[in-house]
Amino acid sequence: MTRYDRPQATVAQSPVHLAPGRPAAIFRNLLPQRCTAGQLTIRLPSHDEIVCASPDPGPHAHIDIRRWRGLRRIALGGNLGFAQAFIDGDCACGDLHSLFAWALANDSVVSRFGSGSALLRWLARQLHRMNANTPRGSRRNIAAHYDLGNEFYEKWLDAGMNYSSALYTCDHDASLEAAQTAKLDRVIELLDLQGSERVLEIGCGWGSLAERLLARPVASITALTLSQRQLEFTRRRLARAHEAGRADVRLQDYRHVEGAYERIASIEMLEAVGQRYWPLYFDTLRHRLVPGGIAVLQVITIRPDRFDAYARDPDFIQRYIFPGGMLPTVPILKQQIANAGLELASMENFGQSYARTLTEWQSRFLSAWPQLQVIGFDERFQRMWTYYFTYCVAGFQAGELDVGLYRIERPKLSAD
Repeated sequence: MTRYDRPQATVAQSPVHLAPGRPAAIFRNLLPQRCTAGQLTIRLPSHDEIVCASPDPGPHAHIDIRRWRGLRRIALGGNLGFAQAFIDGDCACGDLHSLFAWALANDSVVSRFGSGSALLRWLARQLHRMNANTPRGSRRNIAAHYDLGNEFYEKWLDAGMNYSSALYTCDHDASLEAAQTAKLDRVIELLDLQGSERVLEIGCGWGSLAERLLARPVASITALTLSQRQLEFTRRRLARAHEAGRADVRLQDYRHVEGAYERIASIEMLEAVGQRYWPLYFDTLRHRLVPGGIAVLQVITIRPDRFDAYARDPDFIQRYIFPGGMLPTVPILKQQIANAGLELASMENFGQSYARTLTEWQSRFLSAWPQLQVIGFDERFQRMWTYYFTYCVAGFQAGELDVGLYRIERPKLSAD
């Protein structure tokens, strides 16, 4: 957890301090005169320091700018510029978590300084639009992340290969494996299987839910993925399962699936659909579900008051990790469900479980780093994923992000 300390009185009385030097003076003009809470210390390549402090307690963060290129990137690119500078080694931060905590505590400051130049924001939007989730674009976007290789993910995910939030309940000592199993069991419980249902899974990952469903009395499981690596892995995995003949694993877009299903499951797949295609996604749920059918979705959401800025200017995750991705808000989810003629039966949020899941992933990732280097990943990649994990942990811990299980039903008397 971030440690909160009150700055010394001399710092609090003069909110921005910097050593002599023209570059420091120029950079000072880009910073606000006072932050809201805590303290940010920026060390420049000239060894000048800028200390932006507040009389109010809060996180203490440090940025070490190693090359002037990093300073230009931050000044012109804002938040994305800092991410790029960090990934490329132009700057360093010994405690990224404290930096993100400081940024969240000083939201009004960061929103002004962190937006970057209008031209670079426009370029970022154009790049994001190029990642639109058309059928062809979706396959390309999924491959960019999930086809890093099964061996890569096997090194640090749990044994079940679950790449979505685990569900930590009252057992504070639960392992990642136990918490992922608890999540899968809760999804199955919400599906309310009565026996002989046809189940469709949209975005099956590496097959953990499909494998667990095969142990239940379902009639069939149709599992969809757009990742060739996941397809091969899941087919091998389910071939070893009991009554594997009931499973059909396909390299197929959700928009192209046919047939009727009593149950649909989709775990953290909506985030990859893209805002433009949300109505089509929920229409697909309605048309594939039989009347009275049930869908269970696990979805990451963003705070409603953050959505407009987030939708306007792509963030680090959209630029570097999940091209084409977009998070909805809970009100948007509810509206999309209603617009499709579906009903939201229940909603269970567990965002702090995601913070813990991500923390566990980061620890495993760093422990496995020597092995990941052997299979071809470099230091730049490590910095990018360290940024990714820490960025997300901070978001969930602060309540900027949440994750939930949504049970959705098609009314029994509804017609197509």
